[in-house]
Amino acid sequence: MRNAGLAASLVCVVIVIVGLLLAIAGSDDGYVPNNSPRGIPLFALTAILIFGTQWILFVPAYIFQTEKFFDLTGGVTYVIAMIFTVALAENMTLVGYILALMIIVWALRLSSFLSLRIQRDGFDKRFTTIKPSMSRFFMTWNLQGLWVLSCSSPALAAIAADGRELEITPYAVIGALIWGIGFVLEILADGQKKRFRADPANEGRFITSGLWAWSRHPNYLGEILLWTGILIMLITELSGWQYITALSVPYTIFMLTKVSGIRMLDEHGDAKWGSDKKYIWYQKNTPALILRPPKSMEDDLL
Repeated sequence: MRNAGLAASLVCVVIVIVGLLLAIAGSDDGYVPNNSPRGIPLFALTAILIFGTQWILFVPAYIFQTEKFFDLTGGVTYVIAMIFTVALAENMTLVGYILALMIIVWALRLSSFLSLRIQRDGFDKRFTTIKPSMSRFFMTWNLQGLWVLSCSSPALAAIAADGRELEITPYAVIGALIWGIGFVLEILADGQKKRFRADPANEGRFITSGLWAWSRHPNYLGEILLWTGILIMLITELSGWQYITALSVPYTIFMLTKVSGIRMLDEHGDAKWGSDKKYIWYQKNTPALILRPPKSMEDDLL
């Protein structure tokens, strides 16, 4: 347990260092607002705001041993970061406002969905063994800060650039369309799973209908697509070290597949239904992310 706490503390240090490096890269050719303390660029100020929000709200969460406002905090942080950056940016255009609105709408939708789910369930199983440890619980809040900063960094860097105006380009249109596909996919997948769980007849069962017949995690595919779309919208607007922010998409894929998303859900599913032949078939024959027309489970299990 002591080693786990030490490891979590080291991870926190690494996260802060990565966040600092990202703040420096995103601030390249960045706008410095009037009266900015020590001449800190707008992008870096937003990075400080993002991590500061997590650190402040970690305190009551740890004192009261609750994770009930963790996801809500993540979504609200996106909103605060975008509003703060837009309010202080030098040259806002229609594309910039649309971009900020896209991220705000997504963040409010997802955070409210996750927050209502945890209020309904009463707890989040991800935090059961983590909450009692200050270092491990603090690590999750730092990870959330890095998640917010990383995912939104291309948009923040482009909006907070010095003297640059975002224009409507073919990349912006294509990216917006991909974002729209991802957003709708995430909403549909979450809605299907919510309705499935609300049916008492499905108590103790796993979902294999709708989009979930085509992919084991269609909601995560939607999230990856929407952030990819945002990056495509802005890829020609970045310059210099700002291109480091393009790593936001690989980071999102890594987090959703290897850290808090697919890996944890598959481990939970294996522990709960690992001896179920239908579950084994579903895991084997359904892609983790990419949509693929479903096979017939009945034919293979006969």
